[in-house]
Amino acid sequence: MSLEGKAALVTGAASGIGRAVAARLEEAGMNVLAVDLHPDREGPGVAYEADLTLAEANAAAVAAARERFGRLDVVVPNAGVQHVAPIDEFPEERWQTIVSLMLTSPFMLAKHAWPALRDSGSGRFIAIVSVHGLVASPYKAAYVSAKHGLIGLVKTLALEGADAGIRATAVCPGYVRTPLVEAQISDQARAHGLPEDRVLEDVILAPHAVKELIEPSEVAEVVAFLAGPAGRAFTGVPVMMDQGWTAR
Repeated sequence: MSLEGKAALVTGAASGIGRAVAARLEEAGMNVLAVDLHPDREGPGVAYEADLTLAEANAAAVAAARERFGRLDVVVPNAGVQHVAPIDEFPEERWQTIVSLMLTSPFMLAKHAWPALRDSGSGRFIAIVSVHGLVASPYKAAYVSAKHGLIGLVKTLALEGADAGIRATAVCPGYVRTPLVEAQISDQARAHGLPEDRVLEDVILAPHAVKELIEPSEVAEVVAFLAGPAGRAFTGVPVMMDQGWTAR
C-alpha cells in the first residue's frame, strides 16, 4: 500500500518514539492525527489532546481521525508511562494507570478503528510494544504485564483481521533514547541500590549485546516499513529490534 494520502493515528505523539513515528509517516505522505495528553501544537501531524486512560477518549480519537481525514488506514498505539518499584511497594493506582494506557487503550483503539481499517483494504495496527513484551525485568510489574498482554492482543487482531487485509504487528525495541527512559534513572538507582551515574551501564544497557541506546528515528523507520507495501507479509508477530537482548 502506498502511504501517500493515507491516514494514521499515532498516540504518545508529543515526544520520543511517537513524535518520530508521526514525523516519519507524515514525511511519507500520510495525514497523521498526533494524539497525546499534552500535545505539541508545533509538532508533526494534527495535534489532538486526549487522556487515553479513559475508554471514551480512545473512541473520540478514532472518530476525530476519521472525521478529519475521511479514512483511517494505520493505528500506532505508542503512549506509555513507567513506574519502577518492588512489588510490595508498587502503588495500585500506578498499576491501574499503566494497564489502562498501555493495554486497554490499544484494545479500545482497535475496537473503534476496526471498521475503518477494514474499509482501507490494507489496514495496519502497529503497536509499539518493547522487548518487555517477551522478557521481564524486576521492579516493572505493571509495564511488563501490559506489554506481554499487548503482544497477545496483536496476535488476536492478526487472526481476526486476516480475511479483511488487516495486518497487526508488535514493534519490540530494547531501550530507546526517550524521556521515558531518562526519567526512570533515579527510580532504577533507588530500586537497585546504585548511584545514578551507574544506572545506564549497569542496568539499562546490561541486557543489550550491543551497548547502545536505540534512536527514536530507527523505530520510526521500522513502523514506516511495516505500514508500507513491503510490510505486507508481517502480521501477528513481534518485530524485534533489541540490540541482541533476546539472543541470550
